[in-house]
Amino acid sequence: MSGRKRALHLILLLGLVSLLGDMVYEGVRGVAGPFLASLGASAAVVGAVSGLGEFLGYGLRPLSGYLSDRWGGYWGLTFLGYLALLSLPLLCLTDSWRLAVLLLLLERMGKAVRTPPRDAMLSHATSQVGRGWGFGIHEALDQVGAVAGPLLMALLISLRGYRGAFSCLFLPALLLLLFLAMGWRLYPRPSLLETGGEGGRVRGGFRLYLLFVVLSTSGFLTFPLLAYRLTSSFSDAEIPLLYALAMGTDALLALWAGRSYDRRGLSSLLLVPLLSLPIAPLAFLAGGKGGGLLAVVLWGASMGVQETVMRAAVGEMAPGGKRGTAYGLFSSLYGFSGFAGNTLMGLLYSSPGLVVAFSLSAELLSLPVLLRLCGR
Repeated sequence: MSGRKRALHLILLLGLVSLLGDMVYEGVRGVAGPFLASLGASAAVVGAVSGLGEFLGYGLRPLSGYLSDRWGGYWGLTFLGYLALLSLPLLCLTDSWRLAVLLLLLERMGKAVRTPPRDAMLSHATSQVGRGWGFGIHEALDQVGAVAGPLLMALLISLRGYRGAFSCLFLPALLLLLFLAMGWRLYPRPSLLETGGEGGRVRGGFRLYLLFVVLSTSGFLTFPLLAYRLTSSFSDAEIPLLYALAMGTDALLALWAGRSYDRRGLSSLLLVPLLSLPIAPLAFLAGGKGGGLLAVVLWGASMGVQETVMRAAVGEMAPGGKRGTAYGLFSSLYGFSGFAGNTLMGLLYSSPGLVVAFSLSAELLSLPVLLRLCGR
């Protein structure tokens, strides 16, 4: 098998792992709040768990990335992170909200542990097929799971209730570990798929790139805040359908964005702020179902570009021996800037004009940073 085919094989294996992982945790995330409430947890507890989970999910990534480089391998931490996913099917065994909280937080910590080393492995493999195209394939498969998981969970809960639905998640979780083990046996050293060695320094533009990431993501609405706004125009039953539409758009745009990155390089990152700029005005000022639908489609398109092109760019800027550290730093800043920006927009929610002004300002400020980066 040629090097290109071997690389594509690993990308598909890791894509299937992410697809199954998203089926499990995206399915549970959509019902975690109601499930905790059914066990007696208060709204304050649900909110605190959600915030702490996101903090852990991003805050531990720099450490995980650093350790994966320090130990000279990626599979161990990737396995450890995905093993934590088994905590979600175990929710079927608990009737205590405190234990359920611990299981939910364990999964978020696992997400932090597995993401940087997994992306580092992908970056080695994608060097053979085009980094944009490789990450686009991975993101498309990932979003298939993100769409299928909540829909499957809704069906299972209607048929078997919470506990029966959670118990069914053991199957995709165990199948995921099987695909992961297959990848490890076939490609124990993914760095060998990439020529050029493990040494070198992170490119000088990396700090400038991280500044662009912080600015562009701080002005980008998260879907919960966007959906909260859209409840004035759409029914509660329609919101999950809007999310499915956004995830489908994400998957389709990821492939196109990946090809665009391989042809145009960093300049394709211009799509991130350009697609994000109209979202807040459409959601907060235009109103109506038409504006809301367009905002959802643009949100999904922007996510597809972010998850593909932004990750591919890290692989270009960091040498193999520092790839895990670079991905850990990138993904933590990506998460924290989005959290900080949306917290501020949530506080400004009663003043739609201020929300729109902040979102537009952050996106517009990211443009000269990106233009300077492209001109280096």
